[in-house]
Amino acid sequence: MADNRKYYYLKLKESYFDEDSIILLESMQDGVIYSNILLKLYLKSLKNGGKLQLDEHIPYTAQMIATITRHQVGTVERALQIFQKLGLVEPLENGTLYMSNIELLIGQSSTEGERKRRARLEIQAKKALPECAGNSGGQMSGSIVDICPPEIEIERELEIEKEIEREKQQTAVDNGQPAPAAYGKYKNVLLTKQEHDELKADFPTEYKDYIERLSQYIASSGKRYLSHAATIRYWITTDWAKTGKKKGGGLPDYSYKEGESL
Repeated sequence: MADNRKYYYLKLKESYFDEDSIILLESMQDGVIYSNILLKLYLKSLKNGGKLQLDEHIPYTAQMIATITRHQVGTVERALQIFQKLGLVEPLENGTLYMSNIELLIGQSSTEGERKRRARLEIQAKKALPECAGNSGGQMSGSIVDICPPEIEIERELEIEKEIEREKQQTAVDNGQPAPAAYGKYKNVLLTKQEHDELKADFPTEYKDYIERLSQYIASSGKRYLSHAATIRYWITTDWAKTGKKKGGGLPDYSYKEGESL
């Protein structure tokens, strides 16, 4: 029987626990507990694109987070305050908490078949790059296995990702779904017609600029995103929140209450 579920996972770099924010976090009293809570929140937020919510309408409260992480409410409340100060978590306008670095950590696999396909593509990529000594049957050089140079590994990974995206688009067409079109200077921002039209309607003066920003960032960093449309929306609304701009292209809100001064 086919497995049609979606699987989400964290992609942690080897240096994850060496990052300044994590070192500072774990150096605090109860810091290891906070670190445990942070990882659990990353995992709980994966299927919602980084937002901590039970479903699309109900955000997690401290009490709910305490239940799902199996920690005391007071510990969770202190942890959330620290996470916000370290820039690991930020509240959105509707009160939902957002895991700030989640887009750099999310991996996704649609089916068991996709995971197998990725493994197959990795094998093909190794065969296509004979300059890596490790591809010639795993022979040893002295007592150390030669490893591909970083630039070769990056090239291989990018080719695998491109092939997976091409196969996803073809699968969408085969299933009668609209295939996303490629936008941006580097043709790497994938949006369906509906997503593009909604961005144009909601952000008429900004959407083109942010498509180009995302295109350049993906091309320079090699990062992947679950939804390019959602990423663009998040970037725009976050920038609006910083400047006080409101939907509809209005000017920043400089109003003030009686007794306040500008």
